[in-house]
Amino acid sequence: MDTLQLDQHISQQFNEDLEHLRTRLLKMGGLVEEQLRDAIKAVETADGALAEKVLKFEDDVDRYELTLDREAIGILARRQPAASDLRLVMMVTKATRDLERIGDEANKIAKMAIAINSEGNDSPRGYVELRHLARNVARSVNMALDSFARYDVESAFDVVREDKNIDIEYKSAVREMITYMMEDPRSISRVMNIMWALRALERIGDHSRNIAEHVIYLVHGTDIRHTSLAEVEEKLRGSKSRRES
Repeated sequence: MDTLQLDQHISQQFNEDLEHLRTRLLKMGGLVEEQLRDAIKAVETADGALAEKVLKFEDDVDRYELTLDREAIGILARRQPAASDLRLVMMVTKATRDLERIGDEANKIAKMAIAINSEGNDSPRGYVELRHLARNVARSVNMALDSFARYDVESAFDVVREDKNIDIEYKSAVREMITYMMEDPRSISRVMNIMWALRALERIGDHSRNIAEHVIYLVHGTDIRHTSLAEVEEKLRGSKSRRES
């Protein structure tokens, strides 16, 4: 496993500031994961009350974003970090935005659950596809956060690789939804809500990939955005060789 070891500084407060930033990001990630789990369950069970609970998380997530941004700016101003320390601070600011976007998408899913609940729970069509995609997306979010917690490039690359499969699965699910609506026009309203939830899940997968890419940049200093999987593997091999030489 290829991991990052951050420098220890003469100033103990600097070490504590960086660790606090890292820990707070992981706490924000845990909150967003809970928000996502509840939103998915709310759709699957047409549970309007649970969906309302998800929406109440929004202010907490927003507060985390503002606090993390403020702390990151403070570290940049006071400490003028360099090398891996600077990458950590920049990674946190970028990952914070992705987590906030995941929270927004979870809210969209919760709103779809409220709409489904208001229509009555008389049609299970689309739930199988939703559950499968939701399970894979939730795992991707968890893996991305875990790769940051352990500075684990291999795990981060697994998330990048899995995003391609999530995209394929999303497109397949959408085709199934269109088929359902053609077969039974009475299901259009409900199936459309499922489709919007599926779209939100696909976007969450994208944000998970973003976080994983930030982790890879943090550890290796290698920017893999807008890069094919084959090119990513080649870059990582080259970076690893340089680190070992």
